[in-house]
Amino acid sequence: MRRVNKDQKVRISLTLNGRKMSAETEPRMLLSDFLRHSLGATGTHVGCEHGVCGCCTVQIDGTAVRSCLTLAMQAEDRAVTTVESLAGPGGTLNKLQQAFRNHHALQCGFCTPGILMSFTDFLARNPKPTEEELRDVLGGHICRCTGYAGIMAALKEAAGLTNTNEPTGAKS
Repeated sequence: MRRVNKDQKVRISLTLNGRKMSAETEPRMLLSDFLRHSLGATGTHVGCEHGVCGCCTVQIDGTAVRSCLTLAMQAEDRAVTTVESLAGPGGTLNKLQQAFRNHHALQCGFCTPGILMSFTDFLARNPKPTEEELRDVLGGHICRCTGYAGIMAALKEAAGLTNTNEPTGAKS
C-alpha cells in the first residue's frame, strides 16, 4: 500500500462490477463511502459503521468483506463486487435473489444487499451447506424487520436444502 499524507487526495482505481473505475478521495475514506459517494454504487448500504450489522458487505476479489471496516485504498487495483452485479441481463434475478423473492425474505430491504453478497460468496465456496452453516453465516447480519424465517427459507432454497419454492407459510 502506498504511503500518503492524510490531507492529500489520492486516486483510487479498481474494477467495480466488471468495469474499471477510478476517483479521487481522501486516504482515510472508507470503501463503503467511496462506493456510494464517489462511484455511485448506492446498493451498498451503511448501517452500524462498526462491522456488526453486515449491511455494507461487498466482495473484494470474490471474498465477502465489511466495506465500513475497509479503507478505499485497500481496494486499489482489485475487483470489487456489489449487489448491483447480481441480477442478470434485463434484470433477471439470480437464484439467491429469486429465493428471497419466493419467500418474502425482506421487508424494508436495508439489510438485503449485505446478506446477498455474503451468501453469494459463501455458497460459491460451500455449495452444499448445512442449515447450521447457513445460520452461522446469517448470524453476522442484523435484520430489524423480518424475524429471519423468510430469510432462512430463502437461503435453504438457494442452497438446495428444500424441494419447494413455495413462499414461507404457504399451505401444502
